[in-house]
Amino acid sequence: MDQTAAHPHILGFDVFFVGTLLAGVAAIMVMVAIYAALTVRDPMQKRVKALNERREQLKAGIVSHTPKKRANIVRRSDTTDAIRMILDKLKVLQDSQLADAQQKLAQAGIRNKEWAVAIIFGRMVAPIILGGLAAIVIYWINYFPLWTDFKKFMGFAAAVVGGYKGPDIYVQNLITKRTAAIRKGLPDALDLLVICAEAGLTVDAAFSRVAKELGRAYPELGDEFALTAIELSFLSERRQAFENLAYRVALDSVRGVVTTMIQTERYGTPLASALRVLSAEFRNERMMRAEEKAARLPAIMTVPLILFILPVLFIVILGPAACSIADAFSSGPAATKK
Repeated sequence: MDQTAAHPHILGFDVFFVGTLLAGVAAIMVMVAIYAALTVRDPMQKRVKALNERREQLKAGIVSHTPKKRANIVRRSDTTDAIRMILDKLKVLQDSQLADAQQKLAQAGIRNKEWAVAIIFGRMVAPIILGGLAAIVIYWINYFPLWTDFKKFMGFAAAVVGGYKGPDIYVQNLITKRTAAIRKGLPDALDLLVICAEAGLTVDAAFSRVAKELGRAYPELGDEFALTAIELSFLSERRQAFENLAYRVALDSVRGVVTTMIQTERYGTPLASALRVLSAEFRNERMMRAEEKAARLPAIMTVPLILFILPVLFIVILGPAACSIADAFSSGPAATKK
């Protein structure tokens, strides 16, 4: 007799198997949490290392005149080189696709552009691997015998699509979190830039000072400003440093700041007054987003209010009365008989 047939199933899934799988995932997450708590690292060390590497790359581009010497400074990886060779042999590596992946990595805070080929390789390999595993589990082993043909096909299709979109979803999630953190600290950064500009500091010194002051409160924004300050010091065209900042941050507000800085550098307009106007605009925008969230709160709270709060309230209010009525009806016929 097959013992798995006696196990209860919900939506075609074995309850015991799902419970075991969830227990295993929970145990792994507990071990990961313990490891993360025991090996706490200072995020500033990683930031300083990345900024120093970028500074050395810019120095190499200025001092070294030969491409071979400059290539020694740039970080290379045997893994990414092997992936690039495979993609070149398969004729699937396009320049536009590679440039888009590199920009997404930069917006996600990943400085090494060589890992863009890994994203393209993951889009190609992950659907094959996950689709093959799904085909083996669903069709060959027939682990879900209660599923219809349509449900089996949908499970296989979900595995293939998930494998293809998985790398992009992961990178986009990093971009969304980083963009939200930068948007949150941008008005404060502009206020400090205004103070530094009015104090007589140069643009690169002002960016460096703001990065130092906001590095703990807003590490993502401090990282970007510090990198911009380094590029302002080493690049021959200061416009390129500001354009690199807009390239690395997927935020319209940062593009507005970059446009203002470029116009200030070109036409000599007062920097403090322009940044003060931008700072006030961004603060009003942040207040409007907060008011919008507050206005949506009553509509969002309607569903939990109906599903969870009102039933409990009715039970608390009407429960004693219902119990008293039930007791009265149950004791009434007995008293009549006596």
